[in-house]
This record gives sequence, C-alpha cells and structure tokens, in this order.
Amino acid sequence: MGENKILDPVDKTQIKSREQRAKRKVILEQLRLWCQFRLSLTLCPMLLAIFLFACAMPRIIVLDDPLSPEEHLNLGVAYEKKGELDNAIREYEIASKKLPIAYLYLGNVYFQKNELDDAEKYYRKAIKKNPDNADAYNNLAWLYFTKRENLDEAEKLVLKAVELNPAKGDIYKDTLEKINALRNPK
Repeated sequence: MGENKILDPVDKTQIKSREQRAKRKVILEQLRLWCQFRLSLTLCPMLLAIFLFACAMPRIIVLDDPLSPEEHLNLGVAYEKKGELDNAIREYEIASKKLPIAYLYLGNVYFQKNELDDAEKYYRKAIKKNPDNADAYNNLAWLYFTKRENLDEAEKLVLKAVELNPAKGDIYKDTLEKINALRNPK
C-alpha cells in the first residue's frame, strides 16, 4: 500500500504530461494546416473563390420557433421604436399568423414608411380579422384623411370606432374633426 501511494502521484503526473503532449501535438498540427491553408489562399486567389462559392455552407434550421406570437409582437414594437421598420415588419408578420392585432401594427409601420397602399391593405385585414378593433377603423380613416380621398368612408369608419370604444372617443373625434374640416373648408 505504501508503494501505491508513492507511485500514484508519479503516474498521474506522467499521464497528464502525456495527455498535454498529445493535445499540444494536435493543436500544432491544426495550426500547421491552417497556415498552409492561409498560404495557399494568399498564393492562389482562385482557390478562395472556389472555397467561398463552390462549397456548401452549413445552414441552421429552426424547426420550432422559441418565441410566442406575443413575444414577436413585442420584438416588433422594439424594432419599430428603434426605427428598424423592416425588422418590425418581419416580426409583425410572424405574429400575425396567430394574433390578428398584428395586422394593425403592420398597417402602422407601412403608414410610417409612407407605403399607404400596403397600410390600407393591413388596416382592412385588421378590421376583417377583428371587427371590434376600434383603432383599426380610426387608423384607416386617418389614412384616408392623409391621402385626401374616401372622406365619406373615413367619416363612417371614425364613427364606428367611437361606437366600438367610447373610452377613446376624444381621440377618434379629433380624427373626425380633421376629416370634416377637410371636407368643409371655411
């Protein structure tokens, strides 16, 4: 037993040094191969082109989305606040598969981008998917006010918004006043 106690530390040290030597050898071989590769790239630009364009790059495929539709909606809001409207659109489109409110957000982003036809399309979709969404009616009415067209329909849309959500009546009535002022200039 005394012998084993003396030999164990020596054996472990020898094993560690063998393992370390083996690891060093592998690392040095990898470094040598990398240097050869870099040198060949320096000497032959054609090889770089072949490497970059002929080789298939690995792709990561996500089968299950780790984010909920609500989280996509919140992420879209964050992107929108930062002014990253295209990223916001992408997130809202993902959320819209399960949350009809996302169509309203899509309409708002397209309105900000001054892509009014797309904004109209999404406001209409928001109304179709959720007919009780007063903000969608009001925003579509505001879009018509902005475009200076369909003012009669815009008025009906605002009145519907007031009917659906009287709590926001003041906001919606402001839209109505602006529409009426445009229709009946003094």
